[in-house]
Amino acid sequence: MYDIAIIGAGPAGATLARLIGKNYKVLLIDKRALLGGEEGSFEKCCGGLIAPDAQYMLGKLGLGVPKSVLVGPQLFVVRTIDIQNKIERFYQRHYINVDREKFDSWLVSLLPSSIEIRCGFLFKSFEKTDTGVNVKISHKGKEYVEKARFLIGADGAFSKVRRLLAPHTFPKKYIAIQEWFKVDKSLPYFSAIFDKNITDYYSWTIPKEDCLLIGTAIPVQSNARQKFELLKENLRNYGFVWKQQIKKQGCYLIRPQKVSQICLGKENILLLGEAAGWISPTSAEGLSYSFRSALALAKSLRKNPEKCFLDYTKQTKELKANIFSKKLKAPFMYNPIMRNIVMKSKILSMNMFMNLERLDCSACKEEEGEEL
Repeated sequence: MYDIAIIGAGPAGATLARLIGKNYKVLLIDKRALLGGEEGSFEKCCGGLIAPDAQYMLGKLGLGVPKSVLVGPQLFVVRTIDIQNKIERFYQRHYINVDREKFDSWLVSLLPSSIEIRCGFLFKSFEKTDTGVNVKISHKGKEYVEKARFLIGADGAFSKVRRLLAPHTFPKKYIAIQEWFKVDKSLPYFSAIFDKNITDYYSWTIPKEDCLLIGTAIPVQSNARQKFELLKENLRNYGFVWKQQIKKQGCYLIRPQKVSQICLGKENILLLGEAAGWISPTSAEGLSYSFRSALALAKSLRKNPEKCFLDYTKQTKELKANIFSKKLKAPFMYNPIMRNIVMKSKILSMNMFMNLERLDCSACKEEEGEEL
């Protein structure tokens, strides 16, 4: 019998396993091929950008991203395009650009040898017992039942653990679509595109070496494919150029509308990361919340396993306040009138010179006090 079974070996699940692995007997399960030699076809739909909040948490956890995980270019600018208001601005923002699958595999590689890791296994269901939880999983057509005192759902936005435990508590759901295209020249920025004809959220472009990733998050039950094609048409009008398609990706994405949509679980079945609803309602950034919720639960498990749910609730009060503050910020990004006012004010925006041959050097000297 295991002390803890964790479903999902992404940043939330792998981080929790690493933090508690020396004190508990842990089983970690993921459907992806995160270990060498394992077969698998699933690849997470993710932009693979580590935002400043997540960078802070990596530092707090004593981690430095290895070179093998990085992809070029490293990004320091966001190009914000407002289609309806016909305005765009550049804002400084520092991202670490990574290969998401390699990043997750690296986090798993840090786990102590005492943890049992099963990649390529599908979580099927659970059943509560007097002593804990029976966890049903499958691999290559065979089903297995493992026993554990605690079950942790760290299985993403459309968490099956959460669907079985609390099916009516999910925040608003979106379909995230991404397509990868070959390009001749890599762009030096991450783009955020706002267009109410496509989504009430946002769309994006991210450069990855010799590829351009184009993505959007569209509310469920919308005409997703047609709207994605409209996004590509708009991007061409703004000067984006790409060649042949490399691959397509898709997944569910959640967007909490209120703090009450955060679900931490119940008794000895607990939820982490996006499975709990920990994700920014403004930017869809989830890595920092994965790390923070994993750290909070690890502290609770170490402190008092029998009362860990209550302590986990206390440990995440600040995290809930952070979600609430993001929700207060949302109108400035997603209300077209307020967004137009903010962008026209040029507050925190920057000039970005894409072609040095066209620079007015006298203007540059006037702004920066020195010659280029």
